[in-house]
Amino acid sequence: MLQPIIFSSYEVKNDKRNTMDALLSDICISTSAAPTYLPAHYFKTEDCHGNTKEFHLIDGGVAANNPALVAIGEVTKQIFKENPDFFPIKPMDYGRFLVISLGTGSAKFEANYNAQTAKSWGVLGWLLGSGSTPLVDIFTQASADMVDIHISAVFKALHSEQNYLRIQDDTLQGTLSSVDVATKENMEKLASTGAALLKKPVSRANLQTGRMVPAYHSTEMTNEEALKRFAKLLSDERRIRKARSPK
Repeated sequence: MLQPIIFSSYEVKNDKRNTMDALLSDICISTSAAPTYLPAHYFKTEDCHGNTKEFHLIDGGVAANNPALVAIGEVTKQIFKENPDFFPIKPMDYGRFLVISLGTGSAKFEANYNAQTAKSWGVLGWLLGSGSTPLVDIFTQASADMVDIHISAVFKALHSEQNYLRIQDDTLQGTLSSVDVATKENMEKLASTGAALLKKPVSRANLQTGRMVPAYHSTEMTNEEALKRFAKLLSDERRIRKARSPK
């Protein structure tokens, strides 16, 4: 559980003897096993030669609460290995990368924590202080935001800012921000929140405030418009690849 595990379909395709060829169901159960909410998950894989590997896993968000950077890393590795699927893209050719990062939403930022209060916390205070879970909130929010900030900076520096789309709602309140409220009413509210999020402008995490702010000053492209743009780019790319492939 102390070692992050990355399951990559690319690695499995390239090596059929790979013990990382796990069932998608096991991967999903494992990466959803949030501590205190769901139990840790155990499973075992076996390659074509009978070699086995055991896995004892919990929520992937503990290691990568925003896995966008992990995905970019996996694609970059394939480019270095000269995978024909990515020829002739270069590792730093971010103009050819299209990244859509979908957040799962977070509670409305209320600045609940301050040094004056936190300095008196012991172990229990950090785990359950102020009626919430400060330590968990801090490291999950920080890790997700840092990935967003890092990717945004890299894409912007390489003049490919519009090739990265982060969709996240950081204004959830009440049960909408809860991990374990799966009532029909709450699911319907979440669906409505998602629909409303499509109409909001494309946003980025602000390093100074931690809040999501509009990404572009000159134009307020909405998330819906950005997704349509990405869909067209992907459709065009697929058409080009099909035209190049042998009949």
